[in-house]
Amino acid sequence: MAAPASKPFASLLRPRAAGEPIYRHRLVTRITHWINVACVSLLLMSGLQIFNAHPRLYWGQSGATADRAFLELTARVGPNDELIGLTRLGPLTLRTTGVLGASRLKAVIVPRGFPAWATLPSYQDLATGRRWHFFLAWALVVNGLVYLLHGAASGHFRRDLALTREEVGARHLLGDIRDHLRFRRPAGEAARRYNSLQKIAYLAMIFAILPLAVLTGLTMSPGIDAALPFLVGLFGGRQSARSLHFIAANLIVLFVVVHLVEVIVAGVWNELRSMITGWYVIKPEADHAAD
Repeated sequence: MAAPASKPFASLLRPRAAGEPIYRHRLVTRITHWINVACVSLLLMSGLQIFNAHPRLYWGQSGATADRAFLELTARVGPNDELIGLTRLGPLTLRTTGVLGASRLKAVIVPRGFPAWATLPSYQDLATGRRWHFFLAWALVVNGLVYLLHGAASGHFRRDLALTREEVGARHLLGDIRDHLRFRRPAGEAARRYNSLQKIAYLAMIFAILPLAVLTGLTMSPGIDAALPFLVGLFGGRQSARSLHFIAANLIVLFVVVHLVEVIVAGVWNELRSMITGWYVIKPEADHAAD
């Protein structure tokens, strides 16, 4: 994992905090990481803009206002002529005024699936949202391919993410889960490598969730359907592909939230510095034991 830095920069970038500094992230990893941050953030916002044009999800081939959706963000007028936002998931219906279904726009509550602050652009404009979404999607794909090629060529996947037989054992996994629930972070030699839960999360995101998001997104394109008709059948119809695309997007959000919590627990500056400069400080075992 450690890679040598050039001497002129090493003295400037090497942290002075207590512990052992190591060069943890290579330049390509850091660049692709921050491009991913920008692409994923704006993709989610433009995707919500697109979703707002028809804030309902279905399974199968068909999907229209008259069909029964399993997820629906809608609004209705209340007894006092106020607008009430509603979120329906299967048989469960919740009032979500101000967040989902109906939210404030320029001091007025309007019917809107997701609020204006969460969409790109903030005003309702499907065409602009689609243009942003398609551009950012291809930027993410190209950036992802660069990361994949670099990870394979540099041995990053084999060296840092490959799971050993011991790591997938129930006892080992339960121990990692217990440490995470107790907010115990690895120190010393253990901090030089990813733990089993980190490896599983990264592998699932890189090789399952992100590819699912890309493929289901392509399935919703009529042009791609004509060129690759098997995709529609693979996902059980365009509406099922749209629903899986939405689910994949939410799994990405969940991954980001958990990732940010882990960064806070592990030490914001140490983690942030490692992704900006490459340098990371390993906490001594003695300090870890005293926590």
